[in-house]
Formats: sequence, structure tokens, C-alpha cells
Amino acid sequence: MAEGEANGTLRVACIGDIHVKEDHAAPYRELFGEISREADVLVLAGDLTDLGKPREAEILAEDLRACSIPVVAVLGNHDYECGCVEEVSRILRAAGVRLLDGTSCEIGGVGFVGVKGFGGGFGRRMLGAFGEPAIKGFVQEAMTEAMRLENAMRSVRQGRVLVVLHYAPIPETIEGEPPEIFPFLGSSRLAETIDRFKVSAIVHGHAHRGRYEGRTPGGAPVYNVARHIEKPTGKPYTVLEI
Repeated sequence: MAEGEANGTLRVACIGDIHVKEDHAAPYRELFGEISREADVLVLAGDLTDLGKPREAEILAEDLRACSIPVVAVLGNHDYECGCVEEVSRILRAAGVRLLDGTSCEIGGVGFVGVKGFGGGFGRRMLGAFGEPAIKGFVQEAMTEAMRLENAMRSVRQGRVLVVLHYAPIPETIEGEPPEIFPFLGSSRLAETIDRFKVSAIVHGHAHRGRYEGRTPGGAPVYNVARHIEKPTGKPYTVLEI
């Protein structure tokens, strides 16, 4: 049992948007080794690959051999780009990644709940299902992801819960991005779902120029853990104690 687990606190290292490319050799092997010494669990918050290519997933899987702690992840929009999401998922799961997609798992007394999420906007400016079929389809996708998140939340029995997303559930952690693209960076529907439950924290990525920390309307802490975001550790990842 790791030191963090022994004293009742799980140290969770979180990073998103690592965008592994097929022409980069061992881009994260050293970092994953470091994280294994600093934390009890590694969480990857989507955009694991740059273009969703199986070869990119294979490179990530090879680097994860340097990681001696459990790995939990969700996919991001980039992981869908090439239409090979099933193969990418298979490769990562074969490497031992606990890939969450409207599902949950338990590690060291902490429940991890994960879903990719989707866009749609925030608060009173959230897009509604009105007008053309394309708009209704967009909104339906956001609602479906929120429903899958709710179903996963209901399956968790642990008192300590970390929610893992790719898209943002609140606008505060995407501040710094152009306001015009806010509707494509996340949705309040995710926060509305989360706030029906008691959670320890929420992490997401996707907004490379956003802000590190915010809270849902219900008061749950939210962290933008995209690799590009400045974090208290001074590292590309953050470590949460849950």
C-alpha cells in the first residue's frame, strides 16, 4: 500500500491534453516515472493523442510502462479525430489504463467517475434544442453525455469521489480563451449533474489557455489540468489529495 493510501489520503496526479504524436519518441516516459514517485494514482483528462491514431496510442502505451501506479483516463475530442476511437481505446485498456466512458472505478477508497463531456455553453447562454436538426443534434449530444455522467455517479458508493472530464463544467476555468469559443469548450449541464451529488473534486482539460481553479454553483472544486495550464506544483501536472 502506498504511503498516501496508508494514511487515508489518496494522492492523485492529474494532467490533460498531452497530445501524443506519432513522430515523437517516448515523449512522457520520464514524466510518468516522476509522477509514480509523487502520487498514488495518475489521471489523464482527455486528448491523450493528437489525432486519434492507433500509433499515437501505442506510443502512449509504451510510455505508460514507466508508470508504476494505477492510471485512470477519459478520452477527449482529439482522440476521436481519425475515427479509430475503438482501436485507441483497446490499445490503452490493454496497457492497463482504466478508461472511463460514462463509467466508474474505485482505487484506494476513492471513486473515480469519468465521461468525455461535450460543449453547449454556460448558464443563461447555454444552447437550447431549437431550430435546425443540426442544432438539436448538438444539444442532444451534450444532454446524452450529462445523462451518462449521472448514471455513472449513481453507481458510486464511496464517500470520496473524483469526477474526470475533458470538457469544462464551468466557465471560470476556461477564462483566458476567446469568448467566442466558450460554447465549444464545455457545458453547464455537466455541473448541474455533478451538483446533485457530493464530490471531492472535478478535473478537466480542453481549455489550454484557461484558468486553473474554480467552483461549481454547488461549491465543488474544479481544476483545469490541461498540460499547458500553470499549476501550483510548477509542473505540467497537479497533485490533489483526496
